[in-house]
Amino acid sequence: MNKNEAIKILDTLETRKERNIVIIDFGNLVHWSDSLKWNIGIKELKNLIKHFTSKRFLRRFYYGSDFGHRDDCPILTIWSERIMNKAKMNNFEIITKRVKYIKDENYKEGYVKKCDLDVEMAVDLIKEKDNYDNIIIFSGDGDLSYVLKYLKQEFNKTSYVFTARNHLGKELVDCQRDKIIEKIIFVEDFEYRLNMNRFRI
Repeated sequence: MNKNEAIKILDTLETRKERNIVIIDFGNLVHWSDSLKWNIGIKELKNLIKHFTSKRFLRRFYYGSDFGHRDDCPILTIWSERIMNKAKMNNFEIITKRVKYIKDENYKEGYVKKCDLDVEMAVDLIKEKDNYDNIIIFSGDGDLSYVLKYLKQEFNKTSYVFTARNHLGKELVDCQRDKIIEKIIFVEDFEYRLNMNRFRI
């Protein structure tokens, strides 16, 4: 996709912004940097999606609250607190739950971190169905295909997926083929809008 095509998509989504919901799976998105070779800053993300929806409660930011490996710790890790504060400052509706630390000796640290928010995203999309017509998802997680299919078939909701190449689930490709997803858009094609802050989240 060239820059003119990218701008055309932005213009199309902007004309519908009163009836768009944006779902940001930030835990999925942070892994894109390995492929992109640059980070997507939260501020730059906000500057892009302000073209998609003008309502804060429809700018939904999903990210796990990391309190460290001790179950009784009430204090967020510095990194997690930084991300949450940045999302709040940039006017996102934050949806979160506590990160789980699961013991696993295959990892150097002795544990693996887990915080899957797919159910929360699916429930919110259904709960808010009367407030939007178009779904804009920043995630390549194929598990979301089930709820997108349901919302298309039952309520005729239109979906757009922003993801990075090599981070796209096959289920989402199948959804585009079956006309469940209107378009899959690769963030590499929007680098000129998202890569203005390489070294900060």
